[in-house]
Amino acid sequence: MNDKVLGLLGMVRRSGKLSIGHDAAVSCLKSGKAKLCVLSGDASQRLKDEMNGLCRRLGTKIFLSSYTMEKLALSIGSKSVAVLTVNDEGFAKRIIELTREE
Repeated sequence: MNDKVLGLLGMVRRSGKLSIGHDAAVSCLKSGKAKLCVLSGDASQRLKDEMNGLCRRLGTKIFLSSYTMEKLALSIGSKSVAVLTVNDEGFAKRIIELTREE
């Protein structure tokens, strides 16, 4: 993941289309609002397994970033965060495009 992705996550936060943390992410995934699930590289294996299973079951894309919880949190102006969801199709597509460019 590159700095463009971090900047874009900040824009998603400011637009109100970002859900931060486990409970908010699960809620958005189950309601169908989430278009992309992003996990920090240092998230627990239990959380990775849970989110991966949920996203597969619901058909939502998932992205395991290389950034730590702290780095993701700094990019969105939050406290430490292991999982978040992007709840906008356009932002989600652009993040996926940027990660493929690497």
